Formats: sequence, structure tokens, C-alpha cells
Amino acid sequence: MSHPERRTTLAGRKRVIVKIGSGVLASRAEGINARRIATLAAECAKLASDGYRLVIVSSGAIASGLAPLGLRERPKSIPLKQAAAAVGQSRLMWAYQRAFSRYQRRVAQVLLTGDDLARRSRFLNARHTLSTLWDLDVIPIINENDTVSVDEIKFGDNDTLASLVVGLVEAQVLVILSDVDGLYTRDPRTDPAAERVVDVPRVTADIVRLAGESLGEEGTGGMRSKVLAARRAAASGAATIIVNGRRAGVLSRALNGEPIGTMFFPRPKRLSSRQHWIAHVVRVSGSLYLDDGAVRAVVTGGKSLLPSGITRVSGTFSAGDAVACLDPNGKPIARGLVNYGAEEIAQIQGARSSEIAKRLGYKYYDEVIHRDNLVVDEEFRIGSI
Repeated sequence: MSHPERRTTLAGRKRVIVKIGSGVLASRAEGINARRIATLAAECAKLASDGYRLVIVSSGAIASGLAPLGLRERPKSIPLKQAAAAVGQSRLMWAYQRAFSRYQRRVAQVLLTGDDLARRSRFLNARHTLSTLWDLDVIPIINENDTVSVDEIKFGDNDTLASLVVGLVEAQVLVILSDVDGLYTRDPRTDPAAERVVDVPRVTADIVRLAGESLGEEGTGGMRSKVLAARRAAASGAATIIVNGRRAGVLSRALNGEPIGTMFFPRPKRLSSRQHWIAHVVRVSGSLYLDDGAVRAVVTGGKSLLPSGITRVSGTFSAGDAVACLDPNGKPIARGLVNYGAEEIAQIQGARSSEIAKRLGYKYYDEVIHRDNLVVDEEFRIGSI
């Protein structure tokens, strides 16, 4: 794809998530880079004046708390990470507030955990809050609530968080400001023959493999997490651009369609907000193995999942939880919200819908997963590569 196609794709897209990585904002040695925050605030304020609705997803809380606590390296224990985040988050937000106030722009702190988005009611509450902040001409600055997050509710990294916020506010562009210039064919820091990948029409398994491991030092996510974030955003109909946030002016240049960094194009057919929530936000609690007939009915026929097509149940889950649907070879083909718990499905697997009441003594629904709560996507398997 060429430069003009970038501009065509980005034209009129005003809902933008700006993810700023730790490697851009802070370092272990110096803490917060106030000068860089000031530069980014100036750019964001100009974009807001030009009609862009921005949400900033900012890393840097833990890195900002290291120096005040006398820590020389990123802590490994969760309590120490949480303590560093508690100290660093207030310093980080004060730096943002001071920088944006120079341009008469108000900002708001929003701290989220994975649980906030995985539960539908809290997901909708977060959406309403962010929409109201936009209506009040306030720029939300989101970070993971590291002071209370544990492994069970963590997003994993802020690339993941940013891609989920895309679906939360139905954003049209995700710009990831990193400490590298984009996706390369090889590691540019060790291989002079490495070439930057300018445009990615679709995130394939090969693209995920190409991403490799982390090149950054200060944060938790590497290029692989950024590419998977781009895949989630593309499913929601958003473009993603990875650029070097240490270079002045890159945010405006990227949104203007200049061929900098790496741009991942949106998928032609986007998932609805609810479909995106089921496919990428809700945590999967178990798996259902399907026979070939059920796979065809679900994938090509757009049908609901009936108990007759289920061959095996894995995991512990209740009605309303999300599960992965696997083909006979164990490859994921869909995700959905079940009408029955794991023990109930184990009793009715392979049975006709008319036999549910006889096996259970009651019947809530004919379907194990109704098609309205079922999302089919061949790219589910990419995330496990």
C-alpha cells in the first residue's frame, strides 16, 4: 500500500487513542522526562483544537516511582511494583496536568483493571465516563490500576489495554508511540540489513512471528504485543500506527498519513462493539470441542451452537461466562457466552435440544450458545502463536 492509501484510510478519522510507552516517557536513571511530556502535550492540544477526540493510554507509573523510592531497577515482586506505581502515578499525572495546562487543556485520570472491562456493566460504565469527559472537552489519560492489579485481572501490558480501549470508545485510530521506528524485518539494533515494514494490510501469523521479542527496556510489552494490539484494533475497524515517540512531531505526521513508522490497516468488515467485547475483552473460562458438523454450522452457516455438536467440555465455568469453541483438532474457531455451566453441558453434550430437559430435569434454552452471543473469527488462533 502507498502513501495516498494511508491518507485515504485516515481521512475523517477523529477518534484517536494515543498509547505512550514507558520507553518514551521515563527511564530508570532519570524518571519522568518532563520535556518529552511537554512536547507530546503540545501536539495533543493542537490535535484537540483541530477536532480530534483523544484518549491517552500512558505507561510510566512504575518507572516514575523508582527514583523516589531509591530503586535502581524495575521491581520483580508484585507488592513492590504496586508501591512504585502508587508513588509514580501521582507524579506522572502531575506532569501531564502541568504540561496540558499551558494550552488551557484539562485532563482526567482514569485507572482501569482487566475486570473493569471484562464485566459488561463496568465496561458500559467506563464507556459512559469517557464519553462524558469528551463532551466536557477533557482529555482522559488512562493507565492500568497497578496498585491493585494482580495477574488474574491484569491486561498484561498497556499495548493490550490501548487496543481494548479502542473497542470501549469505538475509536478509529490507535497510535502507539514507542522507542522504535516501527516493525522491522529483523532486529534493527543488531542487524544493519533490517528493513522497516511500512504498511501491513492484514495481521497474519507470519507478521506476528516477525514481531519477535521485546526491544524496549523500560516497559513490559514488546513488538509482538504491539502487533497483536494492532490486530485487535483492526477487528474493531481501527487503523494502528506504530511510530517512534522520541521524535518530535510524529503524532501529527502519522495522523496526516505520512509514511512514517508502520501502519496496520483496519479490516474491511469490522466487529460490532459487543462482538469485539466478546472476542477480545471477556476472559475465556473454558473450552468446548465441536464435531465437524457443528464447526460447519457455526462457521459457514452462522448458526447457534447446539448440544448435539459438542464432543468435550474443558474448564470450570457458569452460565453467562465466555468460552472458546475449538474444532476437532483443538484449533479455536469462535468465542461465545454460554447458556449453561460446564457440568450441565457435560451432561447434555451430544444430545438433541429436545433431550435437554430429560437429561437435566429442566431446560433454559435450546442452544448452548445463541448466535447473537457467538463470534466467529479465523484470527483467534493468531494470538496463541
